[in-house]
Amino acid sequence: MAITDTTFIARSLRARLFSTVTTTAIVALGVALMLVLLAMRDAGEKAFSRGRGNMHMLISGPQQDPMVTVLNSVFYTGTPRNYLRWDQFEQLRAKYPFEWAIPTQLGDSYRGLPVLATTEEFFSRFQPADDTPWSLAEGRVFDKPFEIVLGADAAKKSGLTVGDHVFLTHGTPRHGEKGHVHDEFSYTVVGVLAPTATLHDRAVFTDLTSAWILHAHERREEALGPDAGKTGPGDLLDSDKKITGVYARVLTRPGASVGAAFQQVFDMLRRDPTVTVAAPDQEIGKLFSIVSNVDRIIIALAAVVLIVGSATIMLVLYQAMEQRRRQIAVLRVLGCSRRRIFGLVVTESAVIGAAGAVVGVLISLAGSRIVAGQLYQRLNLVAEPTPEPRVVLAVVLGTIALAAIAGLVPAVAAYRTGVIRNLRPIA
Repeated sequence: MAITDTTFIARSLRARLFSTVTTTAIVALGVALMLVLLAMRDAGEKAFSRGRGNMHMLISGPQQDPMVTVLNSVFYTGTPRNYLRWDQFEQLRAKYPFEWAIPTQLGDSYRGLPVLATTEEFFSRFQPADDTPWSLAEGRVFDKPFEIVLGADAAKKSGLTVGDHVFLTHGTPRHGEKGHVHDEFSYTVVGVLAPTATLHDRAVFTDLTSAWILHAHERREEALGPDAGKTGPGDLLDSDKKITGVYARVLTRPGASVGAAFQQVFDMLRRDPTVTVAAPDQEIGKLFSIVSNVDRIIIALAAVVLIVGSATIMLVLYQAMEQRRRQIAVLRVLGCSRRRIFGLVVTESAVIGAAGAVVGVLISLAGSRIVAGQLYQRLNLVAEPTPEPRVVLAVVLGTIALAAIAGLVPAVAAYRTGVIRNLRPIA
C-alpha cells in the first residue's frame, strides 16, 4: 500500500507541475533567506572579533564615541575627528602598566586606500588577529621616513610593487573628487605584507615622522610661502606631532588573554576627560546587538515568506481537491478509508514543504558563499559562513511542519468528499 500511496502523491504533484514548482520555489526562498541571514550574522561577528587583533584597548582623542572610534581606527571606516598630542601619548605610556602602546595616525590616503602612520613596533608587537603575527610576502617593513608597506589587498588593488614611488593624498576624497596630493614628497614602496584575513590588508602603512612632515610642510608654506623650502624632521614643532589613536595592551601573565589590571586601567582612562578609551571586544558586541535588531526584522520577513509559501500550498491543494473529488470518490469505492485520504493530502503538502526546505538549504550554501565573497572584495572582511547543523535541522523540520499544517484544510475537504454524489455521471 505504501507504493500505491507514493505513486498517488507523485502523480498528483506531476499533474500540477507548474504550481508545484512555483510553491516549492517560494518555500525555498524563505528557507534560504533565513539560513543565509543566520549564517552570515555569526560569521560577521567572528570576522569583526578577529580583526581587533591582540590589543586590549584603543585610546583616542577626547569626546568621541567609542564604537565609532573602533570602527575608524581599527576597521578603517573613516577618519577620527580628534587627536592626541605626542606628549599626551608619552604621559599615558609612562603612567599605566602597558605591555605595549603603539601610536597610530589616520588622515591620508592613496587612491582611496587608507594610510596608517605608525611605528615599527606595530609590526613586531601588535598582531592583526589572535596568534597571527605579521609576515612579509615581499621586501621589508619601513625603517626610515617616506617608506611605505602595503597590505596584501592594498597591493593587489593598487598594482604597486616593491621599488615603486607614490604620492599620498590629504584625507580621503569622495568619488569624483581629486583631493590635495602631497606631491612635494615621494614615498617608496619597501614591502608587501602577507594576507591576514583582516581589514588591515586593505591599508597602506608608513612611519609617523613622514606624516608629521607632510602636514608641517603645509603649515610652513602657509606661513613662509615659497621661502619655506624643503621641510625635514628638524622643522617639526610639538604642535605638529599628533596621533589619532593608540593600540594598547595591558601587562598580562604568559598564556593569559587579559591581565588582572585591565579593568582598573580601563576604568581610570574612562574617567580621564582628555581621552576616549574603547575596548574593541565590547564595542563589537554592542555593534552586533544593534545589528541583531535589524536581523530580527529580516528574519521575520523570511518567516513571512515561509508562511506565504505554506498558504500557497494550502490554496493549491484545496483547489486541486475541488477538481479531484471524483478521483477521491473512486478511491473510496476501491476501499481507501477517509483517514487514509486525509493522510495522503497532508503528506503531499509536507512533501512540497520538504522539497522547498532541501532546495532552500542548497541555495543558502551557495548564497552564503556569494555574500562572503562580496564582503571580502568590498571590505576585505573574511567571513566564513558555517551553518550550524542544529539550526539547519530546526529550520527544515519547522518548514515541513508548517507545510503539513497548511495541508490540513484541503485534507479536511478531501475527508468530507461524498462518494455517491461525486460518482454521478457528468452531464
